[in-house]
Amino acid sequence: MTTVTIRPGTMTLADWRDVWNGADIAVSDHAKPVVDRGAQAVRDLLASGRAVYGINTGFGKLAQTRIAASELEELQKRLVLSHACGVGAPLPRRVVRLMMALKIASLGQGNSGIQWTTVKAIEALLKAGVDPVIPSQGSVGASGDLAPLSHLAAMLMGVGDAEIGDERVSAVEALKRAGFEPLVLGPKEGLALLNGTQFSTACALAGVFEAETAFRTALVAGALSVEAAKGSTAPFDARIHAVRRHQGQIDAAAAYRGLLEGSAIVESHAGCDKVQDPYCLRCQPQVMGAALGVLRQAAHTLEVEANAVTDNPLIFAEGPDAISGGNFHAEPVAFAADMIAMAVCEIGSISERRLALLMDPALSGLPAFLTPAPGLNSGFMIPQVTAAALVSENKQRAMPASVDSIPTSANQEDHVSMAAHGARRLLDMTANLHCVIGIELLAAAQGIDFHDGLTSSRPLEAARRTIRSAVAKLEDDRYLAPDLAAATELVRSGAVIAVARELPGLETAR
Repeated sequence: MTTVTIRPGTMTLADWRDVWNGADIAVSDHAKPVVDRGAQAVRDLLASGRAVYGINTGFGKLAQTRIAASELEELQKRLVLSHACGVGAPLPRRVVRLMMALKIASLGQGNSGIQWTTVKAIEALLKAGVDPVIPSQGSVGASGDLAPLSHLAAMLMGVGDAEIGDERVSAVEALKRAGFEPLVLGPKEGLALLNGTQFSTACALAGVFEAETAFRTALVAGALSVEAAKGSTAPFDARIHAVRRHQGQIDAAAAYRGLLEGSAIVESHAGCDKVQDPYCLRCQPQVMGAALGVLRQAAHTLEVEANAVTDNPLIFAEGPDAISGGNFHAEPVAFAADMIAMAVCEIGSISERRLALLMDPALSGLPAFLTPAPGLNSGFMIPQVTAAALVSENKQRAMPASVDSIPTSANQEDHVSMAAHGARRLLDMTANLHCVIGIELLAAAQGIDFHDGLTSSRPLEAARRTIRSAVAKLEDDRYLAPDLAAATELVRSGAVIAVARELPGLETAR
C-alpha cells in the first residue's frame, strides 16, 4: 500500500489522487515547529488580554460577546456541539478520509493556532481506520463547511458515531477500540477544526478524479464507435487542431490518432465516398478537448485550494496577530465544481449521441439496434434509453451552484458560495456517466463484431478483449442488467484505459 506523507502547503494533485485511491496517510514531522509556533501565538494573544474573535469571543453574530478565561474550553466544546447539525446520508468513507487528510494539510501550516497533538489525533484516526460518520448535507460553503466538519471535531471529542472495519459504533467506542482518549479542545481549536473548505474540496476532488477516469475511458469508447461506424479519421488530423490552438483539443486529437493507428478497419474503407460523419464522431476532439481543458482548470483550482489555509481567524506568530478574513469562503471550489459538472454533462451527452448513431442503420450501416435479428430482438434499444435517462438526469443536476446564495447567521454571513452541494453532486453525476460510457463500450464492441473479422488497432483490440472478458456478444435478447453493471464497473475501475495507450489526463496541462 502506498503511503502519502502530508507536507502542508506543497501537496500535488497526484498525492490527493493516491489518498482517494486508498493510500495510507502520515503527516510530515517538519510541520511540527510551525504548528507549535501557532499554538504559542494563541497563548500569547490570550495573555495580552486582547479580544480575539473565536478565541475569547462568541461566534458569528455573537462576535462582540467576550468570554471569560475560565470558560474558554467550554466555549470550544459548545461551539462544536452546536454546529454539528448535518443531515442526510453519510458521506462515503473515501471522501471522509480525503476530507480528514485535507484538514491535516491546512492545520499543519501553523496559521490555525491548533496544537500538534490535535493534528496527530486526526492522523492517528486515519491510520487506525476510524472514520467519523459525516452527514452529507448542511453546509452552504461559507464560514467554512461548518456542519460536516463539526461532526469530525465532535468525533474526536467522543461525540457522534464512527465506522471502524465493517461496523458503525459510537464515537466513544471507536476511540476506545483504537486506543485513544477523547480530545479536550483548547482555545481556538474547535473553531479551527470546523472552519474551512475541506468538505467541499474533498467532494470536488473526488468528482474530478472520477471524471478524469470517465473522460479517458470515453476517448477509448469514442474511438471504438468510430471503428464500429467505419467513420473517417480525417477529423483527427493534427493540422486541424494546431490551427485551433486549444491544448485540450490538440491532446484529445492526438489520443484518437494513437488509438486508431494501425487499424485494419480504417484501411478497409479508405476509398469510400463518405464525405463527413455526424458531429458526435467528427467533433470529438473539439468537444472532448474542451472538456479536458475545463477539467484541468478545475483540477488546478482544487490543487491550490487543497494547499490553502481556510479557517478564521488566521494566526500569525510574528506579532503575534490574529486576523479575521474570509478564506473560509469556498467560491473557488464552487466555480470548480460547476466546471466539473458541465464537463461531465458534455462527455455523457456526446457519448449517448454516438450510441444512438450506432443503432440507426441509416447512419451506421449496421443492423438496427445492433442485433442480428431486429424485430424478434430489441438489441440495444433500451440500453440507449437508459443512457438517455442518465444524461438527462445529469443535465438537470448541472445547474450552476455558484450563482446561488442565501444569507445565514442573521445576515452576518450574507453571501455564501454553495460549494458544498455543488461538489457533493459530482459523485452521483460521475456514477451516471460511468454507466453511459459503459453502455457505449458494449454497443461499439457489438458494432465491430459485425465487421466480418476485421481487426482494429492494438490498443482498441486490447480494449475489446477486456470488454468481452466481462460481457459476451449479444446474439439474442437476454437479461441485460448484469451486462450494464459489468460494463459500468469496467469504466469505474479504469480497466479499459489500463490496456490502451497513454491517454491525456489532468496533470498534462501546459
